[in-house]
Amino acid sequence: MKFIGTRAHGYIDYIVGVLLIAAPWILGFYRGGAESWVPIILGAGIILYSLMTDYELGMAHMISMRTHLTLDVIGGLFLAVSPWLFDYADYIWEPHVIVGILEIGVAIMTRRVPTTERERRAGKVATS
Repeated sequence: MKFIGTRAHGYIDYIVGVLLIAAPWILGFYRGGAESWVPIILGAGIILYSLMTDYELGMAHMISMRTHLTLDVIGGLFLAVSPWLFDYADYIWEPHVIVGILEIGVAIMTRRVPTTERERRAGKVATS
């Protein structure tokens, strides 16, 4: 069931991106290793490919929504397994796994066609 619109997904993207970048300090697990850099880099990546996505909150419209959602699933999976992949699970793993699973869930529940495109296909928005 896909009940999250692409506009709402865009807001979620930018919020999650910023929170991932800030998470090591907000949650107090910054040590300068992979436990810190994985969410920071992933958060920056989410913001970057969101800016390039062809949806309401994108700027460059170079990446399809389908590709964007695939990147979300891959990023969520990577974040969720990173504590064991980079061997820091004995220090911190909960936020990585929780946010990773949520990222996958949001991607699965998001519509693949932006609202404006759906309306244009239905003849509700004038094209110029």
